[in-house]
Amino acid sequence: MSRRLASKGRHKSRTGRVGRTGPFSVWATHLTKSQDRRRQPRGRNNEPKESVSHMAKDTSMEEFEALLNESFDIDTPDEGSVVRGKVIAIEAGQAIIDVGYKMEGRVELKEFAEPGQPADINVGDEVEVYLRQVENARGEAVISHEMARREAAWDRLEKAYADENRVEGAIFGRVKGGFTVDLGGAVAFLPGSQVDVRPVRDAGPLMGLKQPFQILKMDRRRGNIVVSRRAILEESRAEQRAEVISNLAEGQAVDGVVKNITEYGAFVDLGGVDGLLHVTDMAWRRVNHPSEIVTIGETIKVQVIKINKETHRISLGMKQLQDDPWDTVEAKFPIGGTHTGRVTNITDYGAFVELEPGVEGLVHVSEMSWTKKNVHPGKIVSTSQEVEVMVLEIDTQKRRVSLGLKQTMRNPWEIFAETHPEGTHVEGDVKNITEFGLFVGLDGDIDGMVHLSDLSWDMRGEEAIQSYQKGDVVQAIVTEVDVEKERISLSIKALDDSFTGATEGVKRGSIITVAVTSIEDGGIEVEYEGAKSFIRRSDLSRDRSEQRPERFQVGDKVDVRVTNVDQKTRRLGLSIKAREIAEEKEAVEQYGSSDSGASLGDILGAALKSDN
Repeated sequence: MSRRLASKGRHKSRTGRVGRTGPFSVWATHLTKSQDRRRQPRGRNNEPKESVSHMAKDTSMEEFEALLNESFDIDTPDEGSVVRGKVIAIEAGQAIIDVGYKMEGRVELKEFAEPGQPADINVGDEVEVYLRQVENARGEAVISHEMARREAAWDRLEKAYADENRVEGAIFGRVKGGFTVDLGGAVAFLPGSQVDVRPVRDAGPLMGLKQPFQILKMDRRRGNIVVSRRAILEESRAEQRAEVISNLAEGQAVDGVVKNITEYGAFVDLGGVDGLLHVTDMAWRRVNHPSEIVTIGETIKVQVIKINKETHRISLGMKQLQDDPWDTVEAKFPIGGTHTGRVTNITDYGAFVELEPGVEGLVHVSEMSWTKKNVHPGKIVSTSQEVEVMVLEIDTQKRRVSLGLKQTMRNPWEIFAETHPEGTHVEGDVKNITEFGLFVGLDGDIDGMVHLSDLSWDMRGEEAIQSYQKGDVVQAIVTEVDVEKERISLSIKALDDSFTGATEGVKRGSIITVAVTSIEDGGIEVEYEGAKSFIRRSDLSRDRSEQRPERFQVGDKVDVRVTNVDQKTRRLGLSIKAREIAEEKEAVEQYGSSDSGASLGDILGAALKSDN
């Protein structure tokens, strides 16, 4: 304890002299006087009495204790506190400050300077400093004016933050993600997004400028402060916007300056408040980008379309100040009329064609081509192409015009029907092969179909289609044209007309001679002039016992009766049984009657004898 007291009782002046001051020196002087009094004689014969000695000793201890307590009462302030001092000298870029208690300290002059300004300090000025250490190795107090300002600033800023008040500061540096701000002793961080209501490219004019800030967040323990300049500006702008908006009315025409252009429109300054001029409200015609209509800095006349009092958002329009071209659409573009327009936009479902500025119609993909059904519109027309279209429908309420591109051209199915009646011989490439037939390309960029049943007379359709490949050139006969359904039926097997020649003159009921070509369980196959037919077992004889295919041999000549002639299927209906019945009937009619008494055998015998 004596060592601490000795340290606290010593100081070093600017002249370098060290001495004891304060209560310790007073105590030392008092103690010396007490000792002198103790050495003086107290009794007779100049000998001190024991009671007097004890009394003097007690008195000296009491005085020592009182002086010691007094020294504690006037002790130096605690380290880490803010004290007030006086500038007694300025030398070597430092200010020497007397903080009392026989203590002096040094502070760099730059601690008294504002950002970007020289130090403003003179001898005799009273300043506040932060006592970091009572005495250093040189016997001087370690003090700091900047830390004192910081402590005072933190107290002031904490109160402002609690009361949500603005604080004044100056931007003095740039760091990653933002800037540093001096708030009168405390350094805060200003994020780049909080500098202004819009991105700032050059923050040079803001450097060193005293201006208000709003504290967003602060943590004294960590020494973090985050401020915003944008919040102040937005608050000011809100007040200004409210005043400007109160003087505006929907439908009012005002002048404004284009401040910014985006993909969806332009922001127009109306004198302190911005309104949005959407791209769809710039002109009656289609606008691909706002820069086609306005430029930054241009003064334009706009109409106030809508004002939102709560959000202070203003919608503006330019086309509302012009005549609406849709008022005369029906008169200019009657239904069924053809007009020339320009393709402005192409989508998956069609193409938009501009008939005049502000009036566009849609050509649906189904109305673009007679023959190209599943093709993207971009493969039929291109942007900015001039095309001729027909007006199909007009809806003025919905502001829609339906247009047709294919209607300006003749229906190729009608042309084909006129130039290729049924029975016409055609030729084309096999475009596609499906499970039900072939598609053949024909004139007019249309297709005709050959069904499986129309491929061959002799083979089943599934077998006949195997002999065709995509790209083969084939010939066929037109069998049907359906313009409404846009279908053309073709037949390849109709090219073979040998059946027609072979059966020419053959009618139902005729008796012809055929050659047996094949014996089967169900009957026999025969041929007549190259045309093949099949006689079933039940038609081989009138007598059931003779209905046996094996009684015939290949090459046998047999007389049969024609029961049917089908030119379409190229089939002859033949029957031996029908011939026998017909012969029997004829014999009865010629050689006998039911009351002649002649037997059937007699009649048939007479008939056979007559034939012989």
